[in-house]
Amino acid sequence: MSRRRRGALLAGLALLLGGLAASDVAGREAALRRELGPLVDVVVAREPLAAGSRLTAARLGVRRVPARFAPRGGFASAEALDGLRVRAAVPAGTDVTTAALAPQRSPGGAAALRRGERSADVATVASAQAPVPGSRVDVLVTREGRGGAPGRTTLAIADVEVLATRPATEGRVLASLRVTVRQAVYLAAAQAFAREIRLLPRPPGERRGAAAGGLTVTEAL
Repeated sequence: MSRRRRGALLAGLALLLGGLAASDVAGREAALRRELGPLVDVVVAREPLAAGSRLTAARLGVRRVPARFAPRGGFASAEALDGLRVRAAVPAGTDVTTAALAPQRSPGGAAALRRGERSADVATVASAQAPVPGSRVDVLVTREGRGGAPGRTTLAIADVEVLATRPATEGRVLASLRVTVRQAVYLAAAQAFAREIRLLPRPPGERRGAAAGGLTVTEAL
């Protein structure tokens, strides 16, 4: 085989291997993007926020992260948080989530909390019939499946009062609910670990027994 022919063969082989390597890299990048999900906006503190301080759009910033790493209970728009207060100090650069916000009273003046009650803030899936302050709802919690098992949806809490609502990220609503201490702890855990929380508005005057808690349904039905 002549030197020229051998050189052409090696050059062609190099191009082929380079093309295969580039294709492999592109495939891996595409698989990684599918795994991480699309980039989404997440609101962060642009500066240190003292406990009890009021939020403004100027004090907040937005960063873009893969959907898989977006914080639960986070927000996509700084304008949605304008006027709210934080319950504890928030360092600069930290995500601003529902857990960082102080409980809010509704403009209509919902009744004050009674002894043993708490106001729990949860980011819920928006529904066609959005709950309004003063209405009563049932709380559905959907958990992620484990080990290939289907996820589960549970009627976790029945018949709680909505104290206030506010738009959160796209497709979600931040709702303040009147609950017991035990229920507030449960909702805080659900906010951190559950896949989603959804509120079902109850008809006015419906008795608590009409929707008892504890019903669980899996994706297998």
